[in-house]
Amino acid sequence: MLARAERLVSAADYKRVVRRGRRSSTGTITAYAVVAEANAPWRFGFIVSKTVGNAVVRNRVRRRLKAICHTLDATHQTDRSFDIVLRAHPQSAHAGFGELEGDVMHLVDRVTASRNEVSR
Repeated sequence: MLARAERLVSAADYKRVVRRGRRSSTGTITAYAVVAEANAPWRFGFIVSKTVGNAVVRNRVRRRLKAICHTLDATHQTDRSFDIVLRAHPQSAHAGFGELEGDVMHLVDRVTASRNEVSR
């Protein structure tokens, strides 16, 4: 479970990350990321719309993404902190946990790469 300090909670934070962040996509997920304040924990937000499925399906996808991000936060030790939003596509409802995990890991690596500085 992600602690409150590790989650994006305000609409303004979501809007900032989605509008100004670097974006990368796969068939199941789109990831957006911006550099956060120094020495802050990585924060994650999730967008799972009704196009993904009914409430049961959406909640299952969201729980899977939260579990993946919980382990991701512990394994990615970098000198910068990021705010990351993950948007689920309708195909994520049919994807297995392993496929989602691979996609999220790949996307997070791409959007947090330091080839170009990510703006705040």
